[in-house]
Amino acid sequence: MQDTYRIAIGADDAGIVMKEAMTAYLTEHGYPVSDMSATAAEDYPDVAERVARSVARGEHERAVLICGTGIGMAIAANKIPGIRAAQIPDSYSAERARKSNDAQIACFGNRTMGVEAALVCLQHWLVSDFAGGGSAPKVEKIKEVESRNLRAA
Repeated sequence: MQDTYRIAIGADDAGIVMKEAMTAYLTEHGYPVSDMSATAAEDYPDVAERVARSVARGEHERAVLICGTGIGMAIAANKIPGIRAAQIPDSYSAERARKSNDAQIACFGNRTMGVEAALVCLQHWLVSDFAGGGSAPKVEKIKEVESRNLRAA
């Protein structure tokens, strides 16, 4: 497990407040953060794609996406090959997203949870790493499904 990661963060207009708090938290804890949030003409799918592609290219090891619920960001980010984005509603899910699913992107909802709770979840996600073990074959199956569908497209 690395001590720090290059982290991309992105939010649409509904996630700005949480994004600011998370950026401050990450910066205070020594994480290099790149803000890739929406411009006035963009929606959450634009942000999710930009951030997920930066992770897929290896420019960032992990990323955080924030919108109203986190659901739309997760759906859009998961369309990028090689990406596993998880909507994070609680600290257990944050930990399992990393340990069981090797999710590189955590998606949060500014309208569904408070900033303090989200920061606790973010902390759990940051310190967790993929455990492998019984989860490794399942993550490999996810990659196989993705590969089959890319060939079929």
